Amino acid sequence: MIRCYITHRQTLGAESLLDAIARNLAAGVTWIQIREKDLSARALFELVEAAGKLPNPHSAKLLVNSRVDVALAAGAGGAHLPAGSPAPRAWRAIVPPGFLIGVSCHSVDEVRNAEAEGADYAVFGPVFPPLSKPSGLEPRGLEELARTAAAVRIPVLALGGVTEENSSACISAGAAGIAGISIFQ
Repeated sequence: MIRCYITHRQTLGAESLLDAIARNLAAGVTWIQIREKDLSARALFELVEAAGKLPNPHSAKLLVNSRVDVALAAGAGGAHLPAGSPAPRAWRAIVPPGFLIGVSCHSVDEVRNAEAEGADYAVFGPVFPPLSKPSGLEPRGLEELARTAAAVRIPVLALGGVTEENSSACISAGAAGIAGISIFQ
């Protein structure tokens, strides 16, 4: 099962973001999506570079939200693109082999499109009402998650309101894993 911690430093409280990343690396998450949208390119680069120097005993990949340029410059393992971004295949000529490119999706058609455009994975949601921030979208539910995961060959990660209690239901519905903020913070 893929476990993707999505960072959100404003909700951490007293723990620093690098401490939260280190804790999740030690706990064995698969990917860490650094999603600090308000940082300048330089500050984001420095954060990703510092995160890349942390002990990583389970070889988790660092993914940078939205900024393929920063991901490449900092030596991250991939990038996560919001819906409406340039197609993943547009980036393939400049990224190294094994560089993951994922896409945020909110419908089965968007996930199919992400796969057709060369995405390595899709994050689908919200499956449940989000815990960490309002999404403005109606929860899609487990049935729609199951329909979406069955419609493509790429891994689909469940996002939105995922907890320790309902994560197994997401996997049973066909998700390849879970992604979230609150469940990891």
